[in-house]
Amino acid sequence: MNTSDGPDRPERTFDALPPARGRGFARTWWGRAWIKALQDTALDGEQLKKGRRHAMRGAVGAVSVRPGRITAVVRDRDGTAYRSDVLLQELGEQEWERFLDMATDRAGHIAALLDRDMPPHLVEDAAAAGVELLPGTGDLEPECTCETWDHCPHTAALCYQVARLLDQDPFILLLMRGRGERRLLDELQLRSVARVKEPAEAGAPAEDAVHRESGVRAEEAFGAGRVLPPLPAPPPLPDEPGPAPALDTPTPPGDGLDTEALEFLVADAAARARLILARALAPGHDGQPVEAVPTRDQDAVRMAASVPGPVIAGRLATGTGRTRAGAELAVRAWRFGRAAGLAALEEDFTPDTAQQARAARALASAWAEAAQADRPRLLRTGPARWTVVGAGTQLRLGPDGQWWPFRKERGGWAPAGPASADPAEALAGARSATG
Repeated sequence: MNTSDGPDRPERTFDALPPARGRGFARTWWGRAWIKALQDTALDGEQLKKGRRHAMRGAVGAVSVRPGRITAVVRDRDGTAYRSDVLLQELGEQEWERFLDMATDRAGHIAALLDRDMPPHLVEDAAAAGVELLPGTGDLEPECTCETWDHCPHTAALCYQVARLLDQDPFILLLMRGRGERRLLDELQLRSVARVKEPAEAGAPAEDAVHRESGVRAEEAFGAGRVLPPLPAPPPLPDEPGPAPALDTPTPPGDGLDTEALEFLVADAAARARLILARALAPGHDGQPVEAVPTRDQDAVRMAASVPGPVIAGRLATGTGRTRAGAELAVRAWRFGRAAGLAALEEDFTPDTAQQARAARALASAWAEAAQADRPRLLRTGPARWTVVGAGTQLRLGPDGQWWPFRKERGGWAPAGPASADPAEALAGARSATG
């Protein structure tokens, strides 16, 4: 890898990666978010599948990453080379100021980035500050010398390859958004030093006085022509959920009161409250669809997925009519895909005629360009289930057209990875999970 991380226009170049046979393109949640943005943006799913196959066979050359743009040469099977670029909007100066302020206030975020990690709460906190780090629908703009106006196989292959790079180093995403690693860390260090030097209580009395003077009497507020003062800023997002109260007191609990379970429920409620607040503070929250209310069974699995102690996990399993092993599978499914992942594990879905036709087309084209030896032998073993002969892996189709990978474990089928719109990509994830 070559690096030119100057203060003005930093650039990093990554050597071509080897073929990606037998593995998915993204293992981290942010890498999968990058691929989802590609899939949501492209209008032609066939072009994406061709691009994925290009990337799998190693057709993408060295990748250059710089603010607002990624570039690589991609070769077709006949050797024809195309220069492919994908553009991503850089963050503005004010957005970077908000991001730096947020990261300075939360030392854990800086430590995570230095460990080449991007925890979800970092992205949530950035969104609450008005900064969208991950791309969304329509954010990945393609340019290619093949002159296709939409995402072509070459720009799609470039995006799939970059997902592998993002898995290794999330600073690549920040570089695309406009800041190189060296400059970003220098700015964070300067702000941290300046923050330490600030007087702890500087300006507090004057600020209190401003707040007192900004109030108005009720009759004035409702008077004709009265202009109300602006609303105060929304509350800041806490760094972490508040601690649960200590219930280990000299006074014994009442009959039937399980203090360990109560402490867990309080901690879970605090974590949920912080997540809801983060979403409420995020820009565009009012335009987002309302999240479906989970069923009692789904919520029990969600709580079990939050890693409670073994006693609580056992009670949640019993309360939902599951064995301990069944509850562990449900938790795994929830972590891969929340309610949709749980449904893929435990519910029997019967596709209608149109859904069956789309599934047949997807399976027929997924390995169309693969060598005969690389094509899996699929046996339909249910209305929406296809088992790979002799491999101990299975694909399940969901009502939304997503394919879920499963693998054989101890005589049953277990979730093996997140869903994908491409059955080949989903199955590749299952294969990598098996070893």
